[in-house]
Amino acid sequence: MPLIRFFEEDISYKIKNKAALRLWIIETIQAEGFKLKELTYIFCSDNYLLQLNKQYLNHDTYTDIITFDNSSIENVILGDIFISIERIRENAAKFNITEKDELHRVVIHGALHLLGYKDKTTSDKEKMTFKEDFYLNKRSFNS
Repeated sequence: MPLIRFFEEDISYKIKNKAALRLWIIETIQAEGFKLKELTYIFCSDNYLLQLNKQYLNHDTYTDIITFDNSSIENVILGDIFISIERIRENAAKFNITEKDELHRVVIHGALHLLGYKDKTTSDKEKMTFKEDFYLNKRSFNS
C-alpha cells in the first residue's frame, strides 16, 4: 500500500483535502510508470530549509524545495520532500497566483524530481515545467 505523509517542522501548516492531494500524487507517479512505496512531505521555514541546503547540498542559498531520493530500487519511489512555506507564499505573490496553486506546483515538482526529471539546464527546466503544467491540469480537487 503506497504511503504519503505530511508533516510540519518548525512551523504550523495544515494541508486541506489531504486524501485528494495524495490520490493526485499517486496517479502522477503511476502515470510515469513508477510504483510508490513511501513519500514524506515536510513543510518548514526558509531557515530550516537553508540549513538542510547547507548541510546536505553545500548550497548557501534559500530554495523552495529539497528532494531526497531514498530508493535503491529502480522505478520505486521512496523519498522525503522538504518545502519552505515562506518561499511558497513569496513566490505566489511574486507570480500573482494563489498560494494553493504554487504549493501544488512545488509538491508535484518534488515528485517529478523523484521520477527522474531535472531542472539544472534550460532544456531540463522546459521539460520539468511542461510536466508540472500537464499534471497540474489533471487536478480535480480544491485544497
